[in-house]
Amino acid sequence: MSLDSVARAESTPDAEQPYADLGLKPDEYDRIREILGRRPTSSELAMYSVMWSEHCSYKSSKVHLRQFGDKQPEGGWPQLMVGIGENAGVVDVGDGWAVTFKVESHNHPSYVEPYQGAATGVGGIVRDILSMGARPLAVMDPLRFGPADAADTKRVLPGVVAGIGGYGNCLGLPNIGGEIVFDETYAGNPLVNALCVGAMKHEDVHLASAKGVGNLVILYGARTGGDGIGGVSVLASETFDEDGPAKRPSVQVGDPFMEKLLIECTLEVLHAGLVEGIQDLGGAGISCATSELASNGEGGMHVELDRVLLRDPSLSPEEILMSESQERMCAVVTPQNVDAFMDICRKWEVEAVVIGEVTDTGRLTIDWHGERVVDVPPRTVAHEGPVYHRPMERPHDLDALAADDANALPRPQTPEEIRATLLTMAASPNLAHKGWVTSQYDRYVLGNTVLAQPEDSGMIRIDEESGLGVAISTDCNGRVVRLDPYNGAKLALAESYRNVAVTGAKPLAVTNCLNFGSPEDPEVMWTFAEAVRGLADGCLELGIPVTGGNVSFYNSTGETAILPTPVVGVLGVIDDVERRTPMAWGPDGELIYLLGDTGEDFAGSEWAHVMHGHLGGIAPQADLAREKLLGEILVAGSRDGMLTAAHDVADGGVAQALVEMALRSGVGARTRTPDGLERVTFLWSESPGRAIVVVPPSEERRFTEMCAAHGLPAYRIGVVDSGHADEQVLQIDDVVVTLGELREAHESTFPNFFGPALAS
Repeated sequence: MSLDSVARAESTPDAEQPYADLGLKPDEYDRIREILGRRPTSSELAMYSVMWSEHCSYKSSKVHLRQFGDKQPEGGWPQLMVGIGENAGVVDVGDGWAVTFKVESHNHPSYVEPYQGAATGVGGIVRDILSMGARPLAVMDPLRFGPADAADTKRVLPGVVAGIGGYGNCLGLPNIGGEIVFDETYAGNPLVNALCVGAMKHEDVHLASAKGVGNLVILYGARTGGDGIGGVSVLASETFDEDGPAKRPSVQVGDPFMEKLLIECTLEVLHAGLVEGIQDLGGAGISCATSELASNGEGGMHVELDRVLLRDPSLSPEEILMSESQERMCAVVTPQNVDAFMDICRKWEVEAVVIGEVTDTGRLTIDWHGERVVDVPPRTVAHEGPVYHRPMERPHDLDALAADDANALPRPQTPEEIRATLLTMAASPNLAHKGWVTSQYDRYVLGNTVLAQPEDSGMIRIDEESGLGVAISTDCNGRVVRLDPYNGAKLALAESYRNVAVTGAKPLAVTNCLNFGSPEDPEVMWTFAEAVRGLADGCLELGIPVTGGNVSFYNSTGETAILPTPVVGVLGVIDDVERRTPMAWGPDGELIYLLGDTGEDFAGSEWAHVMHGHLGGIAPQADLAREKLLGEILVAGSRDGMLTAAHDVADGGVAQALVEMALRSGVGARTRTPDGLERVTFLWSESPGRAIVVVPPSEERRFTEMCAAHGLPAYRIGVVDSGHADEQVLQIDDVVVTLGELREAHESTFPNFFGPALAS
């Protein structure tokens, strides 16, 4: 009888293995040999390579990410039910309800194959939410692309949008928000981040652990195929460009109809009390699910790999272990509940098979047709991978960038120049209307969408009886992070926080997707470390925890790294969605106020970028105490009926905020520059901590007294004024532009670049 794989590995210690081709460094390979006391089998090598990849192990980032747990108030975060380390974080939103949300990246696959890369990004994040025991309720998609007029953007963007819409629409999940940003550094390396939010009752929260010796491990959902093999270990661990090596494994292929069946099947087995532990299969597939379940439970598991149902019978055990085929879940079930579990799977036409059982051996053992191919301590695979303290160096050009003062750029002076700038800014790709994209998404399916794009936050109702709801926003200005990563990350947090507060929801928790270049570049690593430090400090100042997220490194094309892009998602709670504050202002005569202070803050601004192609200067400084106060005023104003509309002031400054409010409502306004402010500064500076609110005359005194009592500056800058019904205008001082002109400029950009929108 021939030796099995483990025995062969023990008897052939000097056999050469292709560890470098799988992304492992020599010292990592040596560490695996040390753990096992022998060389690994090829299946073990596959498992370690994918689980120790940057994407799965966070080996370059975990020393910095610990700040999210270390920096917290005394006694911890009262709203946090499940924190970092599980598939998604869970927060208490009141009335016995819990909400789980998370954002992750699918960047490199979306460049290789835009439709499937983006679609399976949506599918993967939905399963993360599902695995916590929650019903997925909505998705969002923060996106970054190269220049809008670049040929490759015209290839990638339509495919990504179609993939997000195609998968999400088939699942019946509304897409309620996100971002689309263009910058030349994303050419060849788009960012496709996907967020999902779900809700459940407190008692329905489930965790990923394999507990109970003798309990059975069931793999259910789609069959395992050859798609996505190596997608994490290679695509998330290597850079590539058009002329680079062809390290491009097949991208995962999604089936949203199977995912819909999987969602309903999973929720039914969970609510029936048939599951002891559950884990979705995404990056690293069966390697991840089995090692994480085992190490989070009793510490042991045995798997019969040849029981796995295959789409491709020619797959080797290594390929089965690494496959990232979509729409699969793994559940731990007691023997007496297996039949009931299988009955529910049959009801939903979901294939399921018992592939293993929980043991008390402290080992993860896997057999293939009677041959032992894996025998490892599961924690060494899932949780005890390499930890790197990467070299860090402050970018050499930061001082030169800071000295290149954006505040000194030439400014428009005459009314004609101001008017032309207003129209140019409204039409610029980053500020233009995104209806070309959002029309391809179903934003209102399920009937619980309260606010959706282009509102500041997406908002959904989670309890139809009480009206309890949540609002979510994602944000990041990568140009500002480039200038000042510590402060820039705080500003990304502040903007997302503000976007939630302007709708009337109280900010409660944070998720993040940290997109950066190569961690082996000391300047990138310094920037990453500073951004994490800023985000952790900012969350502590604002009183909201990071619940989880994702790190995406190696976002580079050739030697060009992307702008550092720590996307920050903030979730807030509102006790009754009927009282949310929309963006569109209301009737004639209502008063327009600017809250907060405006300074000379053009560094990293859209005005400097669009009108001058400029990046430089001292980044705006975050004042999170002021942000928190502003948020409290916005929430109180909404709750007490003092506000009819609100909109945060961010990209494009006050001018863009006024344009968007006017176009959203279809009603004009007369506004003016406050005394003591230079007009261009008033219009296009991007000082943080500001919002525009609209107050009925009857509430003006009460609102302004509240602002004064709390020390929040409030400047009356205008009045809603429809003028003549056939000629709505936005007037700013002596500059007049019709809403028709603004709408043409604002809404024609995407169709001009990308053609007619595909049918939704």
